[in-house]
Amino acid sequence: MELLSNNRIIELSRNVANKIAAGEVVNRPLSIVKELLENSIDAGAKSIIVEIKNGGKTYIRVTDDGSGIRKDDVGLAFKRHATSKLKDASDLDHIQSLGFRGEALASIAAVSKVELITKTSDEKTGTCIQIEGGEFIAKEEIGCPEGTTIIVEDVFYNTPARLKFMKTDAAESALIIDFISKITLAYPQIKIRLINNGNILFSTPGKGDIFSSILTIYSKEIGEKLIHLKESNEQMFLEVFVSPPSYTKTNRKNQIFFVNGRYISSKVMENAVADAYTEKLFSGRYPVVFLFLNVTPEKLDVNIHPNKKEVRFEEEGSVKDFITTVIRKALKTEEAIPEIHANNLFKFDNSGNKDKNFTENNDKSAVTLKDIIPKNKNIDAAEEQIDIKKLLYQKRNEVEQFNETEESYEPEDKGHKKTAVTESTQETTAIKELDLLDLTLTGSVFGTYITAFDDNYLYLIDQHAAHERIFYEQLLEQYHNEEKLQQIIMMPLIINVTHFTKSAAENMLDFLGNFGFTVEEFGPTALIVKSIPVFMDFNEAKDFIEYLLDNVQEKEVLENQNKINKIITSACKKSVKAHDVLDKQEIERLIADLSKTKNPYSCPHGRPTFIRLSQYEIEKMFKRV
Repeated sequence: MELLSNNRIIELSRNVANKIAAGEVVNRPLSIVKELLENSIDAGAKSIIVEIKNGGKTYIRVTDDGSGIRKDDVGLAFKRHATSKLKDASDLDHIQSLGFRGEALASIAAVSKVELITKTSDEKTGTCIQIEGGEFIAKEEIGCPEGTTIIVEDVFYNTPARLKFMKTDAAESALIIDFISKITLAYPQIKIRLINNGNILFSTPGKGDIFSSILTIYSKEIGEKLIHLKESNEQMFLEVFVSPPSYTKTNRKNQIFFVNGRYISSKVMENAVADAYTEKLFSGRYPVVFLFLNVTPEKLDVNIHPNKKEVRFEEEGSVKDFITTVIRKALKTEEAIPEIHANNLFKFDNSGNKDKNFTENNDKSAVTLKDIIPKNKNIDAAEEQIDIKKLLYQKRNEVEQFNETEESYEPEDKGHKKTAVTESTQETTAIKELDLLDLTLTGSVFGTYITAFDDNYLYLIDQHAAHERIFYEQLLEQYHNEEKLQQIIMMPLIINVTHFTKSAAENMLDFLGNFGFTVEEFGPTALIVKSIPVFMDFNEAKDFIEYLLDNVQEKEVLENQNKINKIITSACKKSVKAHDVLDKQEIERLIADLSKTKNPYSCPHGRPTFIRLSQYEIEKMFKRV
């Protein structure tokens, strides 16, 4: 490339400048669909139709019944930085619309062929204009309904360098389908229809029910497992649909976040979710989460990303804590306890053999290209053979074709409700937490599982997992408290160690002291334990100390809170034993202690402490219903 150091500085032509600027806003058909759809939402549309052909490369149409564009403003709408959503710089401090920069239409028109048809309610006729590569070709009056239709054809026809970076039709279609599927959730009051290559993929009811939209776009399997909760404070309102710890995925793609109606990626919200599920999931598992957060506009900066995919919160800590608190509250409801269903159990034929066609129903969801194609395959090589319509409905029981009077899905009522929702959209949802002390305890089976029941459910409680949870939280509390609750051992415990362990134990003695142990050196290769935490028995204390001595040597580890939590988690597993037959008083004490914990529904490793079986499901298995 020839250096330009001796060339004169010139002002680029409007055509070249617009093509360069378009690269920030329009990098593929998805970008166009996103901008046009958001404009329709900002225009107050109640119905929006999106149609694409060949992945949006050759044809995109977005039609809405919104407010339309005034005849005198049509040409101005395609100029850069022309917008109806801002008046001056102060408006940037309280943006409530999805678009505001005035760059979208100019950028789209610069790299494609565009036709716009629009009409406002107070004008007798509409206006139609045609633009190619940023140049106005035609303008005329036309008869049309109120609203706006924009047709975009031959994307990047005049910028072949960008055209060659486009993916295959199926891949580009999948991106658009995924985005529209998500945005429909934030606007359940708008009827949104998506057409791909002449086929209607879906149409949302437009009746204002987010849950119905989740069922329409994703699946009954996902929707019926979600726990629904609303909560608000002075500056934020949050509506969440979250899966219980028993229903998880292998990645985060089913964690969908909205802020003030804007679909975004957010590390703050992602970390809030992770914190809420801490100690509730196994490593490598992720919950299904739909978060709808409304924040006072003045507390939010939406102008930090060219495509508005990210936002910046003024008070990130407050937002994160609020989301975590609300989800934790949802996970303390009865619905968070894993429930056994008759169709979850292995089915047997008449000979007693397992049904070879049986498959577990724990991880079914709407399917995308990445679900279908093996990770080690090239997605471009396989995607042409996959019908996009089938992707949306695979693993569903029925595929419902669109008709003009379709009704929203109503889940079958089986005597218990999955969500608790208030009438007001800005109220805190009343939720019911399980009070463990209200359970009727009936004994234990296999020396491991405590049995109990209430008016609706039979419960099995894993005494090992319950004891681990209690043990873990007591240790953490002891570690952080100034006052250490200790019990003196009448016959001190002598622990023999190697010379290496003894030399490394200097740091460990103070660390153990934080838990309520009194441990001192006792000869060249021994330690003496004189007191232990009040909530431990002798064997638990011995196992706990021996685990720490065997597995922790580095001083840095003992100064890192996250690593300390992991140490305690692992040590608890080694210290607590299963298959100890408990008498009635011991069972009652265990449940009473468990009821005092912050997270009674799982052990520190993410295993459930409870499972439940409803009376209805029991009656199904006995063929009573």
